Amino acid sequence: MVWLIALLVLAIALIAWFAGIYNGLVNLRNRFRNAFAQIDVQLKRRHDLIPNLVETAKGFLAHERETLEAVIAARNSAEGARTRAAASPGDAQAMQGLASAEAGLSGVLGRLFALSEAYPDLKSDKTMMQLSEELSTTENKISFARQAFNDAVMRYNNKCEMVPSNLVAGMFGFERAEFFEVEEEAERAPVKVQF
Repeated sequence: MVWLIALLVLAIALIAWFAGIYNGLVNLRNRFRNAFAQIDVQLKRRHDLIPNLVETAKGFLAHERETLEAVIAARNSAEGARTRAAASPGDAQAMQGLASAEAGLSGVLGRLFALSEAYPDLKSDKTMMQLSEELSTTENKISFARQAFNDAVMRYNNKCEMVPSNLVAGMFGFERAEFFEVEEEAERAPVKVQF
């Protein structure tokens, strides 16, 4: 009878331990998904600012149509990548696509701002200055949100890979999440907003 009680206590302890690990994995997965939602909000804000920025610049840069079209095309590509990544934050392919699209957008935005330096009227336009300031602020928020997301992904990945939680993660399909890393080119050439 004693061995039956001991076996029952051991089974309950094992179930509690197992449930604790499972719940910890769910908690960490939800945290990194929430952290991505914060990035998503800032990227959406960035993408919403860009058409206004292009519209403002259009009047001054009428003969620079190619650059303006490139900005809009890159913005649309980044918006599509953001939507795909938001549907599956942490998915390797979605995160790589997002990083690539954002790097492309940063590159053409850099060209737009470099071009605007040659137009003093555009540089001093109040709307352009305000939009540029909002974009700069949003870029900083994206950077902070990206760091919080990557920290949450690291904690989740550590839990998925460490013994004994890796056994539970493997049994229930908790897959490694992908970091949101800025491509090297984008890191070397950040969007510069100067007025």
